[in-house]
Amino acid sequence: MPPVGVDRLRAVSAALLAGLVAGYGIAIPVGAVGTYLVALSARTSLRTGLSAAMGVATADGVYALVAVLGGAAIAGVIAPFATPLRWLSAAVLIVLATHGAVRAVRSHRAPATRPVTPLAPGRAYVSLLGITLVNPATVVYFTALVVGDRAGAEVTVLDQAVFVLAAFAASASWQAALAGGGALLGRVLTGRRGRLVTALVSSAVITALAVRLVLP
Repeated sequence: MPPVGVDRLRAVSAALLAGLVAGYGIAIPVGAVGTYLVALSARTSLRTGLSAAMGVATADGVYALVAVLGGAAIAGVIAPFATPLRWLSAAVLIVLATHGAVRAVRSHRAPATRPVTPLAPGRAYVSLLGITLVNPATVVYFTALVVGDRAGAEVTVLDQAVFVLAAFAASASWQAALAGGGALLGRVLTGRRGRLVTALVSSAVITALAVRLVLP
């Protein structure tokens, strides 16, 4: 039997990995917000782009925190229904993945261009934070993932904190990469093919997470 310290390290490592995968799964698709972020960075400055990127990542972190706290609050209630909930959560994730892929294909066939209005760093942060917070798919995604993965399992405060911070870090690193790339990456990632590829990759990641929920 492994020492308690080893078990704790494994649990924290699992929470870290789960948070990183979840964060990248929701952050990778370059949709309207990602396109705006890249264009904003290209037309203003790296500082403004990074501020906007942190706004998006903050929203993802907030929703990850809400999902974790909500999951912890109802853990005792849902324990008897752990298996059905995992299947339901997997179904929700697959629906989200399918919706993202279908929307990407439709956008690829009929792309739309939106004008970019330059913002100061502070306003860029608040604007992108607000835009991302009103996206219900984000909280649905994190809630389905957290509740499905941890139904019936006791999760410590440390594990929850590690998961949320890892999800935030993953989202922040991807959004910062978009902003840092600016005009250079903008031509690749926000073009018709780039948006299609990133959305399909994200859908594949989310589908893999859904399958992982129901595997023994």
